Formats: sequence, C-alpha cells, structure tokens
Amino acid sequence: MALFHFHATQLKRSAGQSAVACAAYRAGERLYSEYYGDFSDYTRKGGVICSEILLPSHAPPEYADRQTLWNAVEKAEHGKNAQLAYSFDIALQNEFSLEENIALARQFLLENFVSRGMIADFAVHQPDKEGGIQNPHFHVLCPIRPLKENGEWDAKQHRVYVLDERGNRIRGGDGNFVFNAVPTTDWGKPETLEAWRAEWARLCNSRFAEKGLDCRIDNRSYVRQGVEQLPTVHEGPAVRQMEAKGIRTEKRGLNRWIQVTNTLLRDTRKKIAALLAWLREAQAELAAASQQPKEPTVAQLLMDYLSIRKNGRRDWNDRAASKGMTIDLKRVAHAVSYMQTNNIRTLDDLQKRIRLAEEATTSVREKSGRMKEIKKIMDCLDSLRQLKPFADEYNAIRWKKSREKFREEHKTELNRYYAAKRFLDAHTEETPFNRSGLQAEYDRLSSGCEADSASLNSLNADLNELKQIQWCVNLVRANMQPLQTAEQTSAPYQKQEEER
Repeated sequence: MALFHFHATQLKRSAGQSAVACAAYRAGERLYSEYYGDFSDYTRKGGVICSEILLPSHAPPEYADRQTLWNAVEKAEHGKNAQLAYSFDIALQNEFSLEENIALARQFLLENFVSRGMIADFAVHQPDKEGGIQNPHFHVLCPIRPLKENGEWDAKQHRVYVLDERGNRIRGGDGNFVFNAVPTTDWGKPETLEAWRAEWARLCNSRFAEKGLDCRIDNRSYVRQGVEQLPTVHEGPAVRQMEAKGIRTEKRGLNRWIQVTNTLLRDTRKKIAALLAWLREAQAELAAASQQPKEPTVAQLLMDYLSIRKNGRRDWNDRAASKGMTIDLKRVAHAVSYMQTNNIRTLDDLQKRIRLAEEATTSVREKSGRMKEIKKIMDCLDSLRQLKPFADEYNAIRWKKSREKFREEHKTELNRYYAAKRFLDAHTEETPFNRSGLQAEYDRLSSGCEADSASLNSLNADLNELKQIQWCVNLVRANMQPLQTAEQTSAPYQKQEEER
C-alpha cells in the first residue's frame, strides 16, 4: 500500500550524538571518529541494501569517503552544543521494485539536495526483522554547514547589524553591537522542508502514473487534506517485534482501535454526506412542487408513497398485490416508529438529526487525537524519569575520555532522554505536566473506546433508517414530475430496492 513518511530532524552534540557514529549506523560500516577517538562498528547490522554519497560539483572529491567526510564535519564544528547534520527518514514504496526505489531516491536527492549545494549521504534499508511487514526506506545525512565554492566550509549564519537612522551600528545594554543572525542557506526553513515533502510525493505519484497504478501519496496531513481520518501512533520495530511474538502492547492496542474507528468513521461520514446532499435537493424540489403553503411533513410524504405504490399495483394479481402492500406497510411502519422515537416531522427535522450524527463523529475524532497526545506526553515523562540518572551521570563526568566511553556505552539511553526532553520542552504549558492526572484522563478516555465504537455502530444504524425514508421520499419526488413516464420514474427505484 502506498505510504507517505518523510521525517526530518537534526543531529546535535547537545543530545550526545556523533555524526560519524550516525553515518556508520546508517551505512552499516565501521568508522573511526577523530573527535571522540573511538570506532563505531555496525558491520553486523542487517537490512542495509546500499549506501552512497552524492557530492555537488564544488565539493572536495575526498568527501566521497564516508569517514573522511564526517570527520571533516565534526572538525569544523567546535561548540559542545553544535548542530552537525540534517537527518531524513523517508519511506519507499512497496509498489516499486528495489531498483526503482533506489533510482527514485537518487533522483530526488540530486534534484533537490545536491542541486542546492548540499552533500547527501544516503543509505537504503529494507529490514528483515519487522514482523513480516515490508518497510523499505532510506536515510539521508546532510551537513548543516555549507561549502564555499573553493570547497572550504562556510559559516552557517552571518551577522546583520542593526543600524540607526545614520547608518551606524547600535550598541545594546551590554555595550556590544546589536545584530540579527541570518542563516547562510534556506535549508533549515520550514518552507524548504515542505517543498521537499511535496516534491517527493510528486515524484512517487508520477512513477505510480507511469506504471498505471491508481494509488497515490500526499505530503499533507489528514487535516490539510480534509480527510476525516485519525492518524495512528508510530509503533517502531520494537513494538512490531513484540506483537509478532504474541505480546500485546498499548501502542498497538490504541492503533487497532484507531483503525476500527477509522473504518466506522469513513462509512458514517459517507452516509452523512450523501443524505445531506439529498436533503438539500429534496427540500427545494418538494417546496416548488407542493401546493401547500407549508413544507409537507415526512409522514405525509410516506402516505403519498403508499398511495403511489398501491396505484402501481393495479394490474397485479391479488396475491402479489397483497404481498407488495405488506412489504410497503412494514417499511412505512418502521420509518414512522423511528421518526416518533426521534421526534422527526419535517425534512428540516431530518436534517437536524443528520447534523447530530455528524457532531458525534467529530467528538470521537477529537477524543482519539487527545488520547494520542496524552500517550506521547506520558511516554516522554516516563523516559525522562527513568533515564535521568544516565544524563546526570554523563553530565557529571569531567574527563573527556570517560565522557566518551560513557556516552558510547549508554548511547541509546541518552538519545531517548534528550529526545523526550526536547519534546516536553516544546510542549510544556505554563503549568508542569501532571503524570497521574494525564493517566487518569487517558484511562477515562480509553474506557470509553468500546462505547464509542458502539455509538458509531448505532449511528450507522440510524443512518440506514434515514436512507429507508430517503428511498420512500425519492419515489414521491419522482411522481411529482409529470413529464416523466412511469417507466422512467420507477426504474431507478427498482434498482435501489434490488441493491438494498
């Protein structure tokens, strides 16, 4: 199934990351870091199909060697909190062959990264241990610092001093000149990332069209697409491996509920849209055709339906006519009972009922989104609490060699800790997160999942009842058009009845 996934982040020393180590992991190689004075060996890593470094024309040829390139990047960055590289994780398509995917990835990088003067170190992965799920993707590392035309590293940003009306530099309260830091490139702008995402989707869709495939991908979120669908939670290989062994996980459980709910939501929203479109048309037509000053009630329309059906059976034998009348009476009785229960008299009342169903689907969608948000926050809080001792110990080490050794031994824990910290720092409100309060809210929302599914099933049953009424009213509308023959008016509704 066609899939869009295009994730971008940065490698930072402040998060305990090494450009050499990350490059070694993605390429499945053994590389030596001159900055840290140790090796990163991932030669036993499986699933690496190929790796390649794409250079712009002005880059030194020796940067085609992975170890030389990333040691040069590390050497150019002096700060302990330096930003080292952009990292991209991009999904490939199972509809394409491996060769087609590799060629598509290379084309995308040459046209969008290398053409901008960026160095692109990419590796194609197709893991074997994903619980049987095909997950081809490629990783890309690009140095943040650009290259000058002579092949030397350029500055990431330059100063633009604030000037007074005479064109003189302005000093701040500390006595230093006031300036704005302006990036040298546009690589880190959100607009650039969005353009890259859109271009990747365009390339994939173009290839789908060339192969005669109907599937397409979209770089936009569901909200921006106007798609009434809930996004699932990212599971990762660990969750999939546990599920493959029969171990139930909370993340996969949430995703299972989201997938079931999405199916129900799609069905419900489709019915709602069809009924609302029909109501607008029916109200206008019936208002124009009716001789009454007021809009006819649904009950009146149902009685008209019975009369029309009875007149249409004049040439039938008694047995067939009686059977047909019984079917019609049951249909109308069921519809009248439903209308009485839900206080429906006019088409306007019918429209209000449909709107209530629409609001109910919105409520379920918002609830699912909140559950996903709470789950992410709680996972980050747990990671912060469990892994803080590793970060504290790491920060307390003063000797460089000891720090490097500790960081290498506890790389996974430190990366998880700093990733959780960055997320919480970006989402923390005025008051700190209350773990127990969030858990209570999640449990309350989770306990209502079965009720939500039952509610959506009930909504679908309601909408099916409304479609019964729609079918009857449509027959009345058809017979209000005198220019149509009996055959023209009855044929569409016979087909609808057969389909039902």
